[in-house]
Amino acid sequence: MKLFPAIDIRGGKCVRLLKGDFDQETVFSDSPAEMAAQWESQGAEFLHLVDLDGARAGKPQNLATVKAILEKVKIPVELGGGIRTLEHIEKVLDLGVRRVILGSVAVHDPALVKAACEKYGDRVVVGIDAKDGMVAVEGWAETSNLEAPVLGKMMADAGVKTIIYTDISRDGTLSGVNVEATVEMARRSGLEVVASGGVKSIEDIRALKAYEKEGIAGAILGKSLYMHTLDLKEALAVAGA
Repeated sequence: MKLFPAIDIRGGKCVRLLKGDFDQETVFSDSPAEMAAQWESQGAEFLHLVDLDGARAGKPQNLATVKAILEKVKIPVELGGGIRTLEHIEKVLDLGVRRVILGSVAVHDPALVKAACEKYGDRVVVGIDAKDGMVAVEGWAETSNLEAPVLGKMMADAGVKTIIYTDISRDGTLSGVNVEATVEMARRSGLEVVASGGVKSIEDIRALKAYEKEGIAGAILGKSLYMHTLDLKEALAVAGA
């Protein structure tokens, strides 16, 4: 099971939001690249980057910061936030990003996801963010009438191999990961699922690890690392056991 330390970028800084609310922001570092190096030094094998400004604007906004991170670390990174066209995907991958995460476009334009998967294969990942089990879009500002596992199955049909599933109600809350909904996503979609939102402690990692054979492929670690409720080295040992 892979673990992905998260670096959320807004205005060139490393921040965390509470439940995706831009008005509830905490700045953890003025240098996302230094933060990336810190996680790499602690054993991280993959980083999860989010361009929060991009998610709002509908196109990437912090690529200079992403480039600085890529120049600082040797481990692969994935990037989401405002990547909504084939041109955006190409630009981000050409920069050196290993995987792109498509979000809102998966709801609005499944054909684009299919085309991207045909061209770039498993370098395309889809982020499915849910409020009460329903898909949220546009930087979580809107909730659709589409059930999250239904979108998961649609993405499987489009050629997607991996989904990042976020329970928005838990994101940034340190209230524990929604194991049940994450496992349901894996079972109903048949895809590898990376859990996101609410991870607090080593117990969350153990709970997810128990379902690895059912498709739980990893977890995004955000506030738990920044608030020191979870030790990365310990978490990596449990995930890799």
